[in-house]
Amino acid sequence: MEKKVYSIDGKELRTINLDDKVFGLPINEDVIYYAITNELANKRVGTACTKTRSEVHGSNAKPYKQKGTGNARRGDKKSPLCVGGGTIFGPKPRDYSYAIPKKAKRLAMKSILSLQAQSDRLTVVEDFTVESGKTKDLVKILNNFTKGERTVILLKDDDSMIKRAGKNLPNVYFLSYNRLRAHDLFYGRKVIMLETAAKNLSDFYADEKEAK
Repeated sequence: MEKKVYSIDGKELRTINLDDKVFGLPINEDVIYYAITNELANKRVGTACTKTRSEVHGSNAKPYKQKGTGNARRGDKKSPLCVGGGTIFGPKPRDYSYAIPKKAKRLAMKSILSLQAQSDRLTVVEDFTVESGKTKDLVKILNNFTKGERTVILLKDDDSMIKRAGKNLPNVYFLSYNRLRAHDLFYGRKVIMLETAAKNLSDFYADEKEAK
């Protein structure tokens, strides 16, 4: 697949060949769903906790005698039927995280990259950084490619200065080529990929030996 490479000013420079094994695959919607669901589950804190009738504060005595009152027989005030009583089958702290096969996760990433490339949401830009670390300098570059929509920038490495510049931008997300997140990548309305990141992605995901 051929893609145009743009300068940071938005001008066309040249073309680049993207590996079809990474950017030209058929879209596998099922595995994309599994990868995104897995990421969301792993992010859950799982600290919700309710008290059962054995844990709430209250007396163990019966509110009235068993017979002779005309009322239905009942237990103590900690019953789930009473206000302030325990909760039936309420949530308890638990771990929601789980793992999916590495091959499935890699296939999901390649499917999302293929989806973004084939839908023309992916733009290849020459390598750049923000040496000043200032947000206004990054915004000036992004304005040539986006119009304020949710944007994902695929980096060739862990560039701390460009991440610092975009820290205050609510709709801009940064992903290194070897640490992609399916959720952010899939929901990005615009994906800006650095030229070296494109080559690194092709090398990283086209090599099937890494999936073993």
